[in-house]
Amino acid sequence: MKASLGSKSVIELFSIGTELTLGQIQDTNAHWIAQKTFQLGGRIRRISMLRDEFGEIQEAVQDSTERQTDLIITTGGLGPTPDDMTVEMVAKVMGKDVTVDQSTIQNYMERRQLRDRSEVSESLIKMATVPETATVFQNPVGWAPCISVDVDQSTIMMMPGPPREMRTVFEAYVAPIISEKFSATGASVRVYVDLHESGVSPLMQQVMEKFPKVYVKAYVALREENRGMPIDIVTTSSNQADAELLLQESVNYFREIVTSQGNSFLIETKK
Repeated sequence: MKASLGSKSVIELFSIGTELTLGQIQDTNAHWIAQKTFQLGGRIRRISMLRDEFGEIQEAVQDSTERQTDLIITTGGLGPTPDDMTVEMVAKVMGKDVTVDQSTIQNYMERRQLRDRSEVSESLIKMATVPETATVFQNPVGWAPCISVDVDQSTIMMMPGPPREMRTVFEAYVAPIISEKFSATGASVRVYVDLHESGVSPLMQQVMEKFPKVYVKAYVALREENRGMPIDIVTTSSNQADAELLLQESVNYFREIVTSQGNSFLIETKK
């Protein structure tokens, strides 16, 4: 693992699976990871969905390492089927061969109460196959482990795709890295205003000009009849207290300029 990731370090996330690009299932993993990463103080620069096509996956991840992305997170492609090729692709990017991780095989045997190595299925062996020099973290709720490798200036963390497994290994292995190595932290709140986009946009711009570390985003399509247009206000700072203070100051200012025009301003209450 890299010794440190600076305050301006960035993360890129790749969701791998043709079923995602075909729209057969929603990429809920990326949404969840983005939320968690922000809460932990990380900064995601790019989120991409990729087909199960070796060359396309390789090109995307190779380009990410050439952009000197500090932390590259992948989900999916670690299973036992032929279209699961994340491990082979990362090994290719590294210029390494793949190898069967014996600690993972031992983990499988203990969990399945197998007596002999010959009882381990080919499917399990494929999921225990990792790039040479990889660090392997066992998956307590599934079979495909979380795998970490270093490529040039980047650390790649490969996670399984099933949401329950992904969330478990993220919390156990990826979240501590983000929390420790990234110095920023954030806070956010959703507000509602009874203005249309053309009316609220200049006011949002005023907030971001007054507070350069604040991001304000309106959701026109989510407008509600009784509350108005939802708007997220997001802040980042070096510590949580400063992020919360900045959030409060920016919300107060936004409320002031909205209500001064006779418009309503409602802060969403967390349940």
